[in-house]
Amino acid sequence: MHRLGLGLAAVGRPAYITLGRSEDLAAARSVEDLEARSHRLLDRAFELGVRHVDAARSYGLAERFLGSWLAAHPGRRAQLTVGSKWGYEYVGGWSLDAPLHERKDHRPQVLDRQWPQTLEALGGPPDTYLVHSVTPDSPALADAVLLDRLRALAGAGVRVGISTSGPAQGDVVERALALPGNPFSVVQSTWNLLERSVGPALARAHDAGWLVVVKEGVANGRLTARGAPAEVARLAALDGQTPDAFALGAVLAQPFADVVLSGAVTTAQLEQNLAARPPAVVPAGVVEEPAAYWRTRSTLPWA
Repeated sequence: MHRLGLGLAAVGRPAYITLGRSEDLAAARSVEDLEARSHRLLDRAFELGVRHVDAARSYGLAERFLGSWLAAHPGRRAQLTVGSKWGYEYVGGWSLDAPLHERKDHRPQVLDRQWPQTLEALGGPPDTYLVHSVTPDSPALADAVLLDRLRALAGAGVRVGISTSGPAQGDVVERALALPGNPFSVVQSTWNLLERSVGPALARAHDAGWLVVVKEGVANGRLTARGAPAEVARLAALDGQTPDAFALGAVLAQPFADVVLSGAVTTAQLEQNLAARPPAVVPAGVVEEPAAYWRTRSTLPWA
């Protein structure tokens, strides 16, 4: 089984914040086009040994696309770890130029509404279900009603957890680890060559027995041939890897990383990502200050 998983954020909806996405998808953005693209990616990923697939309520129709693929291949479900997330909803109206693409809400009633939607879309429960993008201002780690709901879900056999984003990821993971009667046993965070601040907290989560999933290993395209810093491109070439594979290989080299997500939108990108291996040298000079990294991410266009 490959340690790389497939994330469906970039193929479940018409707009996303990946550099070069317009070139990869051209004008083929209908529901039918993206469902067919998702199925091709899932087929190729499965053939190549990928067994972890990640979706979310806010990824447009990603859960539905995954569910229709699972229904067409019923023998594969038992071989997969299927993860999804709640707490954001897609509000983009299947438009590239929507004023708002997703809306965050971590109240218990949102979980109560979105959990049945996830079950229907996937055709059954996911293996992991995460509070999507917990930040310091989120009520998710202090809401007693919500935490009780999540404990009940965990008691029913679903591994619940959190995903994180923003410059305070490490603090959020530490707070989650310290919760009394902790319902959480999974964390999904951003770690890449440019933004490594959450690493120590993820190491502690891993040591505590949590499943650690790393997202955005190529920094929304900034660590691919379309945007890699010169030092990353140089070392990748010396290492005999493409910049994206080199960047994902650097994540694979981290002992805390159980699963590293590929956000590929073409099968060629997926194959290139899956060729990743830990690099001989991990560059130190490309790290950005966390607040600066997240400011830059916030300016990436939806395309």
